[in-house]
Amino acid sequence: MTRIDFYIVDNEQKSSRALLACRLAEKAFSLKNQIYIYTTDELQANELDDLLWTYRAGSFVPHQQLGAQADTECPVLIGHTDAPEGLNQVLINLDMAVPQFFSRFERVVEIVNQDESQRQQARERFKFYRDRGYDLHTHNLNQ
Repeated sequence: MTRIDFYIVDNEQKSSRALLACRLAEKAFSLKNQIYIYTTDELQANELDDLLWTYRAGSFVPHQQLGAQADTECPVLIGHTDAPEGLNQVLINLDMAVPQFFSRFERVVEIVNQDESQRQQARERFKFYRDRGYDLHTHNLNQ
């Protein structure tokens, strides 16, 4: 069954979720996982693509955006559509809704910052997963 991890950051800046997504993608990559970062739209996907190159000096996370020419063997894919078939290890969800394809992943990462509207939407996603019996874990990074 899919494990769902909620990471809570003590920051309401829009970039806090994207920065943590980069850190978690780098960690999952170092553990030899394949990662799909699901974004709200093309603009967010482009921003995340750029951020993965610059978010931390000295880091290297091989990644690309999902598209017609995407190499599905690339360890980190970024997109705003369904994940490619065969990609099922780690899903980092940056959308405000539960992706329809989430359950085929071994692990789903949800990132919550202190923006009140985002917190409310995260509560709804948490309730969705809980009501369906998924294995939930919360990591409060504020402590």
